[in-house]
Amino acid sequence: MAAPATAPPTPSSLKRIVAASLIGTTIEWYDFFLYGSAAALVFNKLFFPGSDPLVGTLLAFLTYAVGFAARPLGALVFGHYGDRLGRKKLLVLSLLLMGGATFAIGLLPTHAAIGSAAPVLLTVLRLVQGFALGGEWGGAVLLVSEHGDAGRRGFWASWPQTGAPAGQLLATGVLSALTALLSDSAFLAWGWRIPFLLSGVLVIVGLWIRLSVDESPVFKAALAQAEARKSASAVTERMPLVAVLRHHWRDVLVAMGARMAENISYYVITAFILVYATTEAQLSKQTALNAVLIASAVHFAVIPAWGALSDRVGRRPVYLVGAVGVGLWMFPFFMLIDTRSFGNLLLAVTVGLVFHGAMYAPQAAFFSEMFATRMRYSGASIGAQFSSVAAGAPAPLIATALLVDYDSSTPIALYVIAAVLITVVAVGCAKETRHRDLGDIEGRRDAEKDAVVRAGEGARAV
Repeated sequence: MAAPATAPPTPSSLKRIVAASLIGTTIEWYDFFLYGSAAALVFNKLFFPGSDPLVGTLLAFLTYAVGFAARPLGALVFGHYGDRLGRKKLLVLSLLLMGGATFAIGLLPTHAAIGSAAPVLLTVLRLVQGFALGGEWGGAVLLVSEHGDAGRRGFWASWPQTGAPAGQLLATGVLSALTALLSDSAFLAWGWRIPFLLSGVLVIVGLWIRLSVDESPVFKAALAQAEARKSASAVTERMPLVAVLRHHWRDVLVAMGARMAENISYYVITAFILVYATTEAQLSKQTALNAVLIASAVHFAVIPAWGALSDRVGRRPVYLVGAVGVGLWMFPFFMLIDTRSFGNLLLAVTVGLVFHGAMYAPQAAFFSEMFATRMRYSGASIGAQFSSVAAGAPAPLIATALLVDYDSSTPIALYVIAAVLITVVAVGCAKETRHRDLGDIEGRRDAEKDAVVRAGEGARAV
């Protein structure tokens, strides 16, 4: 049976729902870029001082990578309970865990104060962050997708995706201001703590917004239907994870494949670029950082535009434009950087992020529309977070290793193009989803089963 129709939210309530989702994803990316910068600038000195400087930096980045490893576990746990208890409750919990761990890092004693316990505590807090972030994305995009109407779902669901460039702009802006105002010794002594402690303010604002929104009406309707079926038939509902793997395993594979080009290209364009531009093109780090900052502002602006376009022409065409565009841009991307011109560097990064936005914008609605309501949180989170471990996490390391081994950008471009081919195949195998009623996916599946049964009975009668 299809879910009962629900009244669409008012414009003001929908904007509040979008803000509730956006604040979480912004904090996620603020933390991501802040931790990465701190690992390179201060963590090697404050938490691993007994090591060789390069070894200390590698150890600091190892704690950074631990956060990626914890994301799939967060996706499983938050997906399970988000499908059982609701999106809002789990989003409040993820925000508390994520913001609380970031704030705690700002209070953490260093190696000089408590010895080896300092890096251990740092690693534990990073695990908590990764665990929370693994469940944040799925809930944030579902809360928006399940509140909005199908006609503009791509546009509204793309706003949580703008949290990536927003978080990058915020983190880099805070760090730039502090390094400009403080001496190196002051920044190392106490200044580095300020950006982490500021996350506490973001958490308070985020909680105030998230506690003021309603649970997804689509989820409430699906939960009522599940309870009614359970009362009528006394059949226990399957665990969301089991149901996903049984009924939606193809959709999980599509989501994972779709993420390959999107995730890998993003980290090559925004993270590895700092290595390539400063070593191969011999540009200053500040020059490369400025190019990424300006391009990120453009990225922020184009994501909702791509999301709106996906409402008109479909999720798949827009996604494929982004994937193919990134693949075709990779060789010009490095050629422009090799000119050692800031204008060409800015053009390279900006065009790359514009194409990336064509994949990233419709992704939220696209993944939401693949899965039935009572397993949607699990399915979307598993597809997104498991692929990020294989795609985004090692991308800068793989790109750096290829540069060291071959002293050329060609293998790196081919690496991204290989990811693009995987994504093109995955999205090409997917069905268009933009007209799907999120509350009626279960109903359509039941209708399809009934049609198959009726067809079989008709054939036997003949």
